[in-house]
Amino acid sequence: MNPLQQKIIDKIKKEGAITFKTFMEMALYEPELGYYISKKTSIGRSGDFYTSSHLHPAFGMMIGKQTEEMWEIMGKPSAFQIVEIGSGAGYLCKDILDYFRWMSNKRQETNREKEIYKHLHYIIVELNPAMRENQKNLLSDFSDRVSWASSIRELNNIKGCILSNELLDAFPVHIIEMNDEIKEIFVSTDNEKLTEIKGTPSTSRIADYVKEFSIELEKGHRTEINLEIKKWLGEINSVLTEGFILTIDYGYSSGDYYSEDRNKGTLLCYHKHQITEDPYQNTGEQDITAHVNFSSLKKWSEELGIKTIGFCRQGTFLVSLGIDEAIAEIHKNSADYPFEVARIKKLILPGTMGETHKVMIQYKGSRKPSLKGFTIKNRLTSLL
Repeated sequence: MNPLQQKIIDKIKKEGAITFKTFMEMALYEPELGYYISKKTSIGRSGDFYTSSHLHPAFGMMIGKQTEEMWEIMGKPSAFQIVEIGSGAGYLCKDILDYFRWMSNKRQETNREKEIYKHLHYIIVELNPAMRENQKNLLSDFSDRVSWASSIRELNNIKGCILSNELLDAFPVHIIEMNDEIKEIFVSTDNEKLTEIKGTPSTSRIADYVKEFSIELEKGHRTEINLEIKKWLGEINSVLTEGFILTIDYGYSSGDYYSEDRNKGTLLCYHKHQITEDPYQNTGEQDITAHVNFSSLKKWSEELGIKTIGFCRQGTFLVSLGIDEAIAEIHKNSADYPFEVARIKKLILPGTMGETHKVMIQYKGSRKPSLKGFTIKNRLTSLL
């Protein structure tokens, strides 16, 4: 039994059974011991999982291309911030800044006021001190462009884009199961082992959520409810003066998420690139995730006055922005071109991250933006 497992068991012995949400929060974020706080956590080929930014720099190039359009829509302000929450290894930040610098040099503009690179400040919000140091080493060439914060609450008066890639899926969730009525899953102990028990929901917000999204569950249906997204949106709304929220994650509309096809829920764990469904093993040493209900993201944002501009699959989004043209231009004279294309296919094709991952962009302000990333297909109506 590792120290985090013991700490969780001691808490249960002292206070009684805890919600799965509390267990997941401790497993991922307990100071010094949780998965995302631990010095041992590694993301990428040598870690437990990888994200789109690990597959190819072209992913960051396209995000850069889209944020440049945002800057233009906002009237090319002299100060434009990109705030990335949960940057992981830092590759996405590096690829975005590499793209802006490359484009600035390529265009060879005599008037640099036309270039976003001159006006950009990149802020990384990172909880893990060890991860932050690794990011600083990776981004040493951009030390004049990048700064760090440990919480979104440390920021204010942001004008630009708040960006996240596979962040919301790691928010702690409540787990419910339909019996004769809705029960919540709690975590207890039995002979020093973590076990599940079912009980009355710990908060009335669970019933409110079920009603709000018209969720109907058959007996035995087990699923997740993410209430933390609403809190997160409130924090963003308090610091974003004008600009965009760009969210990339795996998830569904509410109707798809809570359909009978997913009556076991979406909770998954990742340990050394192996997928498991047991969150109670490798505590603090494996990632625990649940898919995102993008309908909740849209609805709760719009209640705050933040308009949803577009929603589609990642592959469609990247092709709309011209990822195929970009890779052809960069590698047109390279012998590595077939290899590079094979890597990019994992970002855009069905059966890859191009299908499982979705992109949502929202806007706070008085303008009426239309973005290139949604020119091929905008599936916004699927979230109603």
